[in-house]
Amino acid sequence: MQKESKKILITGASRGIGKDIALKSKEKGYEVLGTSTTNEGVSNLRENGIHGLRLNLNDKKSVESFNYLLTQEHPDIAVLVNNAGITRDNIVLRMTEEEWMDVLNINLNGAFKISKTVLKFMLKKRWGRILNITSTSASTGNRGQANYAAAKAGIEAFSKSLAKEVGSRGITVNAIAPGYIQTDMTKVISEKVKEEILSQIPLSRFGKPEEISQLVDFLISDEASYITGQTIHINGGLYM
Repeated sequence: MQKESKKILITGASRGIGKDIALKSKEKGYEVLGTSTTNEGVSNLRENGIHGLRLNLNDKKSVESFNYLLTQEHPDIAVLVNNAGITRDNIVLRMTEEEWMDVLNINLNGAFKISKTVLKFMLKKRWGRILNITSTSASTGNRGQANYAAAKAGIEAFSKSLAKEVGSRGITVNAIAPGYIQTDMTKVISEKVKEEILSQIPLSRFGKPEEISQLVDFLISDEASYITGQTIHINGGLYM
């Protein structure tokens, strides 16, 4: 990538996939900015040598303050990984408007708001990488997750459209759609449900966070400079 800047911003970096991407990026020599919604998460990031920043994508003032901070102190960000996401599971008939909007605000609208700010930096340098973490649910749907699946499908369409808008300026935009990965989210799955899920995965296991971060490392490299507008699935064969 460009030699003058090796700064990467990862939203939702205090745990799970985001944390692994942050730690692996630091090992690769990047200056890493990582966000968390809590002070505890920010402190944990800083203890690991990552520039931890507080951000709540569901709070307008928090987003505005964060984007102002980026403009003033970090206009050299070269890579953005939109990873922050939540679930508020419920079947549609019981889902509240708040549950619907919380998921869309964080998983979809949040990526739009942060991307819009960081894109200004990338356009000036005529180089950049944007990666959006989506989900297999965007392609398959999932009972009780209409809000989550809709938001993730929206991110994939957003990625394709944005890739067409900025490709001529040396900026690539791609999405990564993980299946079931070993994180806090999957730890709470009961053994019975886990067995049912594994029976549908040809490779008969959950993925590892490092398998996602290794793909991220490739997609933000110069070796992947001809890949843009793509959704890359990494799910053990759960969805083909």
